Amino acid sequence: MVIVMQKHAPDASIEHVVAELISRGFDVHRSTGSDQTVLGVVGHVDTIDPREFELFDGVQEVVRVSEPYKLSSRTFKREKTVVNARGVEIGGDKVVVMAGPCTIESETQLFETARRVARAGARVLRGGAYKPRTSPYAFQGMGVEGLKLLRAAGDETNMATVSEVMEISQIETMLEYVDILQVGARNMQNYNLLSALGQIRKPVLLKRGMSATIQEWLLAAEYIMAGGNYDIILCERGIRTFETYTRNTFDISAIPVIGKLSHLPIVGDPSHAVGRRDKVMPVARAVVAAGGDGLLIEVHHDPDKAVCDGPQSLYPDQFARLMDELRIIVPAVGRSV
Repeated sequence: MVIVMQKHAPDASIEHVVAELISRGFDVHRSTGSDQTVLGVVGHVDTIDPREFELFDGVQEVVRVSEPYKLSSRTFKREKTVVNARGVEIGGDKVVVMAGPCTIESETQLFETARRVARAGARVLRGGAYKPRTSPYAFQGMGVEGLKLLRAAGDETNMATVSEVMEISQIETMLEYVDILQVGARNMQNYNLLSALGQIRKPVLLKRGMSATIQEWLLAAEYIMAGGNYDIILCERGIRTFETYTRNTFDISAIPVIGKLSHLPIVGDPSHAVGRRDKVMPVARAVVAAGGDGLLIEVHHDPDKAVCDGPQSLYPDQFARLMDELRIIVPAVGRSV
């Protein structure tokens, strides 16, 4: 249930409604826009008669939310959420490009790639320190040493950083080095991890599960938001279908659908979607044209020698060309890059 307060309702009226809801055992999540406050009420709201709260001073209307995802819906917050990560705003006027290697392999590899993508216009440096691999014998990442390199490279190039968290025990360590914690497709429904990320106050990039519906994806975001962390960036990375030519099938329609259903920003990861270097750039252009708030692109200074996902990683020159192309596209959709 959502309680919409009147424009410029005094704080005393808002606090009175909040106090009454808490006294009845409900969780209350407050969303404040430029001139209006919306209260998201979570709990057994069927016991509430909306007319009762409509009589409270300062209340404009009480709306029952039909969607199972309450806090991530447009009903709870009508204005688009803008997530700030170390000064980089995702969901605002600019299309934000996050780029870097799939896996941090060495200092030389990371710093060379970081310098090249930053020069081309990337705002966020990506790099995996902990890697979930299908085979237990594949390279699993550099761990904390990789995180230290990521932070140093981000600082040198003036970029925010994003890296994947795989389990609760890694969160505390990562907070020191990473500006955006990424939840991978395999962990989208790891509800214990999501709940733990709800307790921190740092942005979370939530990838769509490979077989997840949009509703399931938004409900996963709900786990994080229920803990009080509203800084969530959704990431479409392709879903598993019967098609085998590409690694996954990129659901381009998810971008405008999310834009209608949710206030959360959404970015696209064409690298993991198609799994082929020659298809990454066309899909990336489509993401921006469809209204995406950003891109997550794999770039490697020497992808032919990459230990992970080399075939889907762009060469730095290709990435620079993609950025030039995006600068032509974004004005057509009222954005900049």
